[in-house]
Amino acid sequence: MFECGMLQRDKRALRTRSTILCKQLVVDELLIQSLQADNILTESMAESIMAAQTSQKRSWRLLLLLPKRGPRAFSSFCSALQETEQQHLYELLTQSPEKDGKDAPAESIQPAEEPVMQTTTKKRKTFVDSSLPLPTQEVIAAKRARTHESMEFSLDADSPINSPVLPCAPDFYLSHCQQSYRMNSSTRGFALVISNVTFDPCAAPDLDPRKGGEVDDEVLRKVFTELDYLVTVHRDLTAQGMRTCIQNFCRRPDHQTVDSCVVCLLSHGVEGAIYGTDGQLLQLDWVFESFDNAHCPLLQNKPKMFFIQACRGEEMDCGVEQIDGPVRTCSPSCEQRDAGREGQGDANSRQRGDMGRPRIKLPQRSDMICGFASLKGQRICTAAMRNTKRGSWFIQELNTTLRLHARDTHLADIMVQVNSHIKEREGFAPGTAHHRCKEMSEFTSSLCKDLYLFPKYQPQY
Repeated sequence: MFECGMLQRDKRALRTRSTILCKQLVVDELLIQSLQADNILTESMAESIMAAQTSQKRSWRLLLLLPKRGPRAFSSFCSALQETEQQHLYELLTQSPEKDGKDAPAESIQPAEEPVMQTTTKKRKTFVDSSLPLPTQEVIAAKRARTHESMEFSLDADSPINSPVLPCAPDFYLSHCQQSYRMNSSTRGFALVISNVTFDPCAAPDLDPRKGGEVDDEVLRKVFTELDYLVTVHRDLTAQGMRTCIQNFCRRPDHQTVDSCVVCLLSHGVEGAIYGTDGQLLQLDWVFESFDNAHCPLLQNKPKMFFIQACRGEEMDCGVEQIDGPVRTCSPSCEQRDAGREGQGDANSRQRGDMGRPRIKLPQRSDMICGFASLKGQRICTAAMRNTKRGSWFIQELNTTLRLHARDTHLADIMVQVNSHIKEREGFAPGTAHHRCKEMSEFTSSLCKDLYLFPKYQPQY
């Protein structure tokens, strides 16, 4: 039992910044474990927070608990923000009142279907009418989130964009949900990130450490958590370790209750395979086969997203000087055609167990989209294409585009935008072979519908 609650100045800091925290805070296992290690949260509290259906509700539950957890809760929370690389929120909470200009009015935390709490003159928390309007002004963080217009300058920044994922509007969901993949499970799906950064110098002496690779897996963890995926990150696995990890992920019985899945593989690679830390190769075709309609039936007819950050060959793209003419060229799409028979027959025959007619067949592999950081045969130069502070070009652009455009853009178009941004970039390493070198990403798709992620939207039934 705590003898006293949080200090009043710390309560005030949380309360006046609650709207920003509720929208931008990433509450995941790392942050919760940090608070548990400091004895701020009990196991039952942690389970209650993580059981919330959306990232905003997880943030809301944590922010309600913290003021009741003693005088150390605020400093422990700030430390947890730093540990999980949410520095902009740490600075927001710890900046002095003088930097705020003047005391900001208290903000209400008001996610859907949750009561609002505020402090009364008796210093006791009471429920208030949820119909009260939200404040129109928010406290601006000391480190402003970058917008799309300022992204050129972010290429020289010290960390990836931290702008929160923009939410999908209800009207947009209602006008697009019928012609797109179902995407309204409270947890959109499970995301697996495998990131090999350090390689065994004895077993794989030719594979250098992927400095900056740890930035990439942290960026992916954050963005997919905000997109309401449950993210698991594994680092530095052998080829067999990756194979076992993927097999266990494919066999999760709870794939049945969600609408999609994400797999991110980051390592050194060659065409068609990526390296484990032991220098052995994991074939990508085996990975895709593990998720096909035969081997992973719980994900049949559900979109499966793959993102591969790895080299696919030994050739470095030095670029070609553009001649006079149009700046933009049209690129062929990666459209895949289905068998054209999905709509025939009685859709309810499977539910009735009707054995009088054959079941609708699916192709062996469908409903997949895969983004590659480089073209077939292309090598990604370590010094030019991956920054130790910002991570790789491909993951940077994927992160930024998802955050700014997933609200109203389907994934195939998002990948086209990523391609466009990658096309414009070039290496800067004067005096080396990497100076002004280029990279070109690509994607393949066997999606049969538009794939919208509808971030932060939960249908009301």
